[in-house]
Amino acid sequence: MCKCRSLTVRTFRHSPRMKRKPLPPVREEPPSLPSSKHSDFAIYAMVTATAVLSYINSLNGDFVHDDIPAIVTNGDVTGTNSLKQLFLDDFWGTPMADVNSHKSYRPLTTLSFRLNHALSGLRPWWWHASNVALHAACCALVARACVTIARLQRPFAALAALLFAVHPVHTEAVAGVVGRADVLACIFFLSSLLVYHRPSSNKKCVWLSIVLGALSMLAKETGITILMLNLLFDFYRCWPFVRRSLCSLKIEKKCTGLSIRTIKVVVSLALLICLRLALLQGTWPTFSSQDNPAAFHPSFFVRLMTFCYLAAFNWWLLLCPWSLSHDWQMGSVPLIASGWDPRNLLTCAAFGALLLLCYRCIADLEVQRHTPAVIGLLLLVIPFVPASNLLVTVGFVIAERVLYIPSVGSVIITAYGVQLMWYSKPGTKVCLVVGLAVLAASGVARTYRRNADWRDRATLLRVDLATLPQNAKLHYNLGNFLRETEQQEGAIKHYKEALRLWPSYASAHNNMGTLVAGSDNAEQHFLHAIKFNKNHVNAHYNLGKLYKKSGRSHQAIAMLEKCIWLQPKFVQAHVELLSLKPERDKKMILTKLLELDPSNWEHFVLFGDWFRTKGFAAPASKYYLEALRLNFRHRYVEKAVRSDLISLRSTALMYRSLGQKSRILQLITRWHTWRRGWPSAAAHIYLRDWRLKMELEGRSQIYSRAVSPTKSTTCFDHSQLSGNGKIQEKNHLLREPVQRHLNSVPPNESDKSECGKKCTTKKRVSISSQIKMTHNKSETRHDKKKCNLHRKDKDVKNNDVSITGPLSDHIILKTF
Repeated sequence: MCKCRSLTVRTFRHSPRMKRKPLPPVREEPPSLPSSKHSDFAIYAMVTATAVLSYINSLNGDFVHDDIPAIVTNGDVTGTNSLKQLFLDDFWGTPMADVNSHKSYRPLTTLSFRLNHALSGLRPWWWHASNVALHAACCALVARACVTIARLQRPFAALAALLFAVHPVHTEAVAGVVGRADVLACIFFLSSLLVYHRPSSNKKCVWLSIVLGALSMLAKETGITILMLNLLFDFYRCWPFVRRSLCSLKIEKKCTGLSIRTIKVVVSLALLICLRLALLQGTWPTFSSQDNPAAFHPSFFVRLMTFCYLAAFNWWLLLCPWSLSHDWQMGSVPLIASGWDPRNLLTCAAFGALLLLCYRCIADLEVQRHTPAVIGLLLLVIPFVPASNLLVTVGFVIAERVLYIPSVGSVIITAYGVQLMWYSKPGTKVCLVVGLAVLAASGVARTYRRNADWRDRATLLRVDLATLPQNAKLHYNLGNFLRETEQQEGAIKHYKEALRLWPSYASAHNNMGTLVAGSDNAEQHFLHAIKFNKNHVNAHYNLGKLYKKSGRSHQAIAMLEKCIWLQPKFVQAHVELLSLKPERDKKMILTKLLELDPSNWEHFVLFGDWFRTKGFAAPASKYYLEALRLNFRHRYVEKAVRSDLISLRSTALMYRSLGQKSRILQLITRWHTWRRGWPSAAAHIYLRDWRLKMELEGRSQIYSRAVSPTKSTTCFDHSQLSGNGKIQEKNHLLREPVQRHLNSVPPNESDKSECGKKCTTKKRVSISSQIKMTHNKSETRHDKKKCNLHRKDKDVKNNDVSITGPLSDHIILKTF
């Protein structure tokens, strides 16, 4: 018994010296359990339903802000450009080889826009519905990643997905149609993450994750960061084996697999980066100080402090998304020019918290008990690096849509913090539940209200201007809207405010010049715009139009030619030059117009007018008909005017001046056929009517010789009045032959004469109105036509002439 006691005491004495085993990480329940499957489906259903309900009021929104240049006026989306051209243009429809290109290559997103347009046209409801559906799918992927990758417990994984679904910072990416690029990139981003780190991984999973990462890059450029994230997280998971191999100098099987995966990912990443750089076509995107003022400041310390503050401010938007705006440029965030600026405190706090998270993750490499914190930190930082101005200069100050993927890491860290507090401090569970309920409810309310701001362009501008009154670009955009809606005084007021906040705003000077009264004031504004921006194309164009209006032709030509030199594809400048250049140069300008925009019907009408003034009817009609055809090619596109009527009128007037009335009838028939669509029953009716009219016109040429003596002195060919002869009628509508006897006077002796003499016999021919048609003599070519041979009718008896044939009942011949 003593031994037992001593043994017992010795055991307790040595027990503190024993090493504690690390707590096992939270792992996913086996997928074979039915309860886990049901709980997963319940989480996905709850999260997707919450996402849809949070953005249900965004379905009634219109195309606003960047939606107009990227969708409404983009030929790659509306189908004006070919599918091949879509892969050669940037996101805004400009060729990648163009020096003015934005260099944002996102063909996958543009393809989704084109599919949307093919299915629903330009009806905004369907575009917004597609965005909401994609956001709901992305929320389900977030829930799956929180369970399988972050290893959060299912209730807290559902919490993270719910916070992501209702986060107000996502309104720009979901309520704005252009934000689909970020949503699509996030879907492929998370899919690549799930495939790479799935429990039963194999060689094919690595390649599949690389393909999904490439698709994410084709949706938006930041998607390529998933390859680096996969590699870093893979290294984190394999670190115990890597450390053991380094200590024992013996490579384990796990390390061999990590090396192979690393080689695959690094090589693929290098190839994708080289491909992306090759797509730049040798030029980088050009930005101005208006787009990103900090990037153009000469002081390195000002740039560094400002960029660090902007990164901290983006993190603050993820934590407290209260002040939101679709445009943070030009005065929204003043530069930090001094180290005593109080905003540096926020920068220090943000980077201090980031360093603590990094230390926690590095300290956790061995035991790996804080996997959610590691994956959350990686998702928060790595996708944001391309937009941080640290690697490349971007064309914006703050963009809420670029926070769509980093917000996944933010909600994972938040949910993991709640999970730790839930189990470490049980007494705070009630406070946690109440706080989370308030947080989720406030997120839904703020998201719902922010969606209403995206309803139309005017509402969005006014609300954001109330949030950022010091933003000169918002004043400028609101002035543009007021100018387009004929509110000139309000537009001038906002233009002046924009110039007060940003005196070197060239575009504001240019637009101000289009509104002010007096040519001198307008000229001054245009000259100021050119002074602050020597390559401002619109200022040169407007100044050229002003000179043209005031009669200074030489100066107008110089400005328009400078405009074309700056932008060779400026179509409007070529059109203005058309009325200023001499006649010998007009054909060259018209040819250039057709080369620049071959789908514009107006250019074909202009070319047709030029040919008509020159007296070339055939080429003119060719260009008019081509303009008419182009109008009906885009019949479903909304137009301000019926442009097909303009082309039709020009062609018809030309035919009428030439006296070709039958061509006018043919033109109208063709116009009706194209207008109603082909094939259609109406088209068949018109064509049958046209064939009948043409056939009857041919028949009328036969009967036009038997005209009234009061109207013509041309004799009637007696061979057509043979008693036993029949007139072969080809019209299938009149088939029953009818024979009538007509009284006539015996022919004169002059009928026996040869063909060289005029027939003096007076005959009267009456033709039924069913086949009687009026034709120009120049068209039927029977004017002043004489017969060459007169034969005496052998069947004339008792002064009666009989005609046997299907149309004989419509002809009455009487001789006098």
